Amino acid sequence: MSETKIKLATAWLGGCSGCHMSFLDLNEKLIDIAAVADLVYSPIADVKEFPEGVDVTLVEGAVANIDNLELAQQIRERSKIVVSFGDCAVTGNVTSLRNRLQVDDLLNKVYQEGPGGVPRGGEADKVMPVLLPRVLPLHQVIAVDAFIPGCPPEPDRIWEAVSALLAGSPVVLEPEMRTFG
Repeated sequence: MSETKIKLATAWLGGCSGCHMSFLDLNEKLIDIAAVADLVYSPIADVKEFPEGVDVTLVEGAVANIDNLELAQQIRERSKIVVSFGDCAVTGNVTSLRNRLQVDDLLNKVYQEGPGGVPRGGEADKVMPVLLPRVLPLHQVIAVDAFIPGCPPEPDRIWEAVSALLAGSPVVLEPEMRTFG
């Protein structure tokens, strides 16, 4: 009789994907994860819809637009444990530098006054997701169960947290692993 594997997901909101690159830097430990967990959603897997019944979800990036907000809400509804994965998810970090700018002015400067003008109206307005007035860290949008700081978190830090979560244990990071940046 085979044991049921844990359903693991990762998601990428507003950020650089550095946290996912560090996740991949787990190297052979990825095989250990695959032995106990199925990756059911991730930017490194071709899955279009966030599934139901996920056990653990690592969320990279801040909530910057309406698509990020909707995915974050789906993740919370469909996941037992949600983890802020990296400094953008934990604090807003670099992504939240946009908060100092006027969103409407930013979009006009980049997309209307820039080279090659962009058509306005109809389908053209649906190409880019609507930006939120402010970029927010994940815990300001949904309840978060654990935090993995770092920009990006080192693979050892990711391993400590993920292996604990997959074993059903509390995440206890040593003091030197609780730093940002």
